[in-house]
Amino acid sequence: MSALLKIRSERDQMSAIERRIGDFVLDNAHLLRDYSSLQLANALEISQSSVVKFSQKLGYKGWPDLKFAVGEDVARGDGNGSSEVPSAAPPAGRHAALAEALWQAKSAAEQETRSLNSPETLDAIAATLRTAHTVYVIGLGEDSVGARAFALRLVQAGVLAVYLSDPALMPIGLSRVRREDVLVVLSEHGRRSALCELGRIFRERAGRVVSITRHTANPLRTLADQALLVSAHDDRAHVEPLLYQAALQHLLDLLFLLLCADGDERMPLLDRGTARMRQLLES
Repeated sequence: MSALLKIRSERDQMSAIERRIGDFVLDNAHLLRDYSSLQLANALEISQSSVVKFSQKLGYKGWPDLKFAVGEDVARGDGNGSSEVPSAAPPAGRHAALAEALWQAKSAAEQETRSLNSPETLDAIAATLRTAHTVYVIGLGEDSVGARAFALRLVQAGVLAVYLSDPALMPIGLSRVRREDVLVVLSEHGRRSALCELGRIFRERAGRVVSITRHTANPLRTLADQALLVSAHDDRAHVEPLLYQAALQHLLDLLFLLLCADGDERMPLLDRGTARMRQLLES
């Protein structure tokens, strides 16, 4: 895991002073080579030992090692939140550069997301979905697109799944929720009160809740039995949602493949379902 990703992923568990240091590093990654630990401490009005302890807590010997690791991240383009295209490039070259920059940014978001979700976590959630009686899937706004598609993928993998378009309708059927039922909630920031309340009620009725949110601390992630995390960062407000959706889709696709790899029973079912769908589309 890169140094910048370590800081992002552990920020919510840091003390106030550690967050100040971490935020400074994230915001000024390309300038850190000019800062000694003493200069950084003076800039933040903290002790030099706080800077050293911060570096060691992240797994580095000291500030020089952390600074060097951040420098390598910047050189690779990891986590710097920007992939600018030279404005002087000819139109054809500019389009190619723009496409390459976007691809690199999406790849970085996918790699960061993969590093946040261990194989053990993915396997455990796949097992939860595989053994569920019914899987309810919900997402609002842009998350509804991913939720609807994921519910369809679950059905293709032989899982009884129901896509919910409105959280207000869910409580009507909660009386029939079984202990083996699962609610999958997609919510980028995990703060939608309607989804949090739905998750709370679902758990009270003995069902299990799986949340899929950004890796920051949020109410939905806190109440979930199991959580998948997505990381996507960019300084440009119009680009960051593209990276988030790309990383989210890759994560859901990986979960789908894990379900399909469950023994020899699901693949024939998946093949038959795909064939029927192709016939419907072609008829």
